[in-house]
Amino acid sequence: MRVVLPAGTTETALIDGISAAGASPELMAHTPSADAEILEYGEPTTAPLTPVSPSGCPTPAAITRAVREVVGFDVTVVDAGLTEPTGAATVDLDIDPGTDVRTPTAVPDADAIYDRAHGFGASLPEDDLLIGETVPGGTTTALGVLTALGEPATVSSSLPENPVERKRRVVDEGLAASDLEAGDCDGAPMEAVRAVGDPVQPTVAGITAGALESGAEVTLAGGTQMVAVAALLRHAGVDAALSIATTSFVADAAGDLETTCERLDCELTVTDPGFDRRDHTAMERYCAGEAKEGVAMGGTLSLVPDGKMAALRDRVETVCSRLGIDADGSPKEETGSNTTE
Repeated sequence: MRVVLPAGTTETALIDGISAAGASPELMAHTPSADAEILEYGEPTTAPLTPVSPSGCPTPAAITRAVREVVGFDVTVVDAGLTEPTGAATVDLDIDPGTDVRTPTAVPDADAIYDRAHGFGASLPEDDLLIGETVPGGTTTALGVLTALGEPATVSSSLPENPVERKRRVVDEGLAASDLEAGDCDGAPMEAVRAVGDPVQPTVAGITAGALESGAEVTLAGGTQMVAVAALLRHAGVDAALSIATTSFVADAAGDLETTCERLDCELTVTDPGFDRRDHTAMERYCAGEAKEGVAMGGTLSLVPDGKMAALRDRVETVCSRLGIDADGSPKEETGSNTTE
């Protein structure tokens, strides 16, 4: 099993109140880079911070890393528009960060990104792939793409209270700036990305399409952001079997997720890691609705056998301690106030 993690950024995340992915723009830019390092090495190496919210909720990368230490899997990180470099080894597909969706063009080279990612996905030798993502602001761009495609659009949030109306206003402004209305990109998925998406979306979609064409089984590891990718693929005419695996935290927050997956002909797997069984701030914050998903968390949790879920929770505590996150939520001085969306 290989987990592929496209990591990128979009200026959309800098819009006030959109993302919980950073206490400041400077910190937010480092979040995907730090996520990649945590997944690869177990802790940040060159990134100046550990992504963790002020309340003690760690980035989903901590959970995904814990799963890796329990069940084991290979990792490939793809630079899908990083603003800051990462110490993790990456596949470079020559992708730039995305711009604000409220500008006329959010991802100018969406088609080219998709084509390069398609070639990379087709070259992967594995028969089973989990494809995740880390991109602050990604639920807003997911809403943008779904709206542009004319798909019923409900998205989750890294925040306990989802600022969905703010996100809708941003998307409406973005569509207007691109001279589009909801549904205008039906059957034109890369036009939707170009107008109101982010560079991680065509990267994930291209890798997935290429891998499916080469005969691999692909699971999109994530929540509503992966629903947007699945919609892109279906609008591109990709009709191969496709799965989405997410967390119970996303499924509980997005009540129509099962119906959406049925509409897109995607098998849905929802995993509850049982975090409510532990008295640890990191797990308590997930149960309270923070973070919910990201960095392939839901997909990798689905790999944990029932008999090892308690061991996984133990390992989450170990990883959090390594990252400087105590059981009571007291971070060490070098731990940054930062979470992914």
